[in-house]
Amino acid sequence: MSLRVSKKNMPTPEKTRLLLATTNLKKLKELQDLLSDLPVQCLSLRDFPAVETVEETGKTFEENAGIKALGYAGQTGELTLGEDSGLCCDALDGAPGVYSARFSGEFHSDDANNKKLIAAMADVPENKRMAHYESVIALAEPGKLIGSDHGQVHGRIVCDPQGCEGFGYDPLFFYPPFGKTFGEVPAAMKHPVSHRGQALRKMRQRLNAYLREKCGKSV
Repeated sequence: MSLRVSKKNMPTPEKTRLLLATTNLKKLKELQDLLSDLPVQCLSLRDFPAVETVEETGKTFEENAGIKALGYAGQTGELTLGEDSGLCCDALDGAPGVYSARFSGEFHSDDANNKKLIAAMADVPENKRMAHYESVIALAEPGKLIGSDHGQVHGRIVCDPQGCEGFGYDPLFFYPPFGKTFGEVPAAMKHPVSHRGQALRKMRQRLNAYLREKCGKSV
């Protein structure tokens, strides 16, 4: 199968194409923002309409990130970032974990997921509501996993949604240093401390080494 990116999305000559393997538009925007100063032209799965969905069959964030990076790199021939992330609640033995995006079932949504989490933790006392966000970002070229990097941020789960910024469980994730939920702060405030921001800052070093070796460029 030949997958072609449209000409309007072709990068300028000085940039390297980098596919961000996610269909979540809010996550895509966050990744694009975090990569905006790098010498890469960010592409999304929407630029490859014939691509087949890569199933997340892993049991850990790291496994899923690698599966996505390798799967989409193989189909498109592009250097690819695969990311998997989620919320892990101590009182729920780490749930929803790798099932965070589809916690509420087949017809999942951020709102439905948040409502299910609120219900699941309804009887959990204040001192037992600790949780952390985790992110793993994997970098792959066709047929080769280059490596992966991790990030975590710790907080606690509030009883009712607060704020409308961010996405996912952000309105329920209270971050003590801010005294607010991630849903109450702008992206520019969240990025420096977020799980995804941490993982991506580590990935920049890996990407820098790759670009320097393969393309004679540096980040």
